[in-house]
Amino acid sequence: MPTERITFTGHSGSTLAARLDLPDGPHLATALFAHCFTCSKDIPAARRIAARLASMGIAVLRFDFTGLGHSEGEFANTSFSSNVEDLGRAADYLRGRDMAPEMLIGHSLGGAAVLRAAGQIGGVKAVATIGAPFDPGHVTHNFADALDDIERSGEAEVDLGGRRFTIRREFVKDIEAQKLGPAIRDLRAALLVMHAPRDAIVGIDNATNIFTAARHPKSFVTLGDADHLISGAEDAEYAAEVIAAWSSRYLDLSPPAPPEDAPEGVVRVSEVSADGFLQDVQAGPHHMRADEPKSVGGSDLGPSPYGVLSAGLGACTSMTIRMYARRKGWPLDHVSVDVCHDKIHAEDAGTEAAAKIDRFQRRITLEGDLSEDQRARLLQIADRCPVHRTLEATSHIETVLEDGS
Repeated sequence: MPTERITFTGHSGSTLAARLDLPDGPHLATALFAHCFTCSKDIPAARRIAARLASMGIAVLRFDFTGLGHSEGEFANTSFSSNVEDLGRAADYLRGRDMAPEMLIGHSLGGAAVLRAAGQIGGVKAVATIGAPFDPGHVTHNFADALDDIERSGEAEVDLGGRRFTIRREFVKDIEAQKLGPAIRDLRAALLVMHAPRDAIVGIDNATNIFTAARHPKSFVTLGDADHLISGAEDAEYAAEVIAAWSSRYLDLSPPAPPEDAPEGVVRVSEVSADGFLQDVQAGPHHMRADEPKSVGGSDLGPSPYGVLSAGLGACTSMTIRMYARRKGWPLDHVSVDVCHDKIHAEDAGTEAAAKIDRFQRRITLEGDLSEDQRARLLQIADRCPVHRTLEATSHIETVLEDGS
């Protein structure tokens, strides 16, 4: 996934830092991501969601709000309203690159911000919120003990997630004055509300209120046992998958037609993050994941590389058998193929080599009113599967190092 580090001017004139995650293939749509309160654009949930959407052809701009992350400006001078203005500035930047955002995604207070901003940013077709509060003023519970000091002195320094921030009276008054109900009701875009029932920061009742206030089309998806920050790899990946699948109903993600003489597309594999082994596999318009078991440091969110290879052999075997039976008009009702892979000593396979070789065992089940001769013939045909022949033959693999700078 190519990523551009960019900057644009925020509401106060400060320079805001952003990442623009771009598709490897055709750019089909653009999304704008708003992070959670005092978080940054680089939290794991934001990275995973951006990567998954980019694999579908959706570019994602995620940026640090004023005074946070790598953005300039003073956080103490910001408010909920200024966050909404920053979202508008981000949309303007994208529009200037002919990439006007069609989808807004917001996490926690960022979810409330995109609900407010959606009506001000033209052309938005879809809005997704994750753990968003219905009442933005809900965020003040994070520093409830300091509210009296803030009101009396005009500001106070509070601890939020182990970091010190200055909260001013203007911030509190601005956020307590926000009412999202009318904005949600007047939303002219499809809405996806995602929330974890056990969210200890923003209760599930907030999702209920957002969903109830919205008009159709609207959808609600529970995030199970996820925490508020969606910090678990499995939870973040699930959220990314759901947003990606849901958005395809409201955004035109039809890729441009390839030339008639174009060969079968490249299969692109890219790691989801530097932690673990999870891989995003994109084959044309199709997507899957590859991973390793937890026992070897993976997250077990997809088949292993040998599992993917075995799947290719099994799929090709089943297809080859089906094509032959269909051509012959034989009563084959169903085919299933179990594939196991292991390493064995070459001499056990009847060869003279000293090293170990790969062994794939196939167990083929054929259902239908087939004669014994037909079953035997279909078993022979299985060996003509192209992937079978490739694995049995000597393959040549060429490797070229691309410039990753």
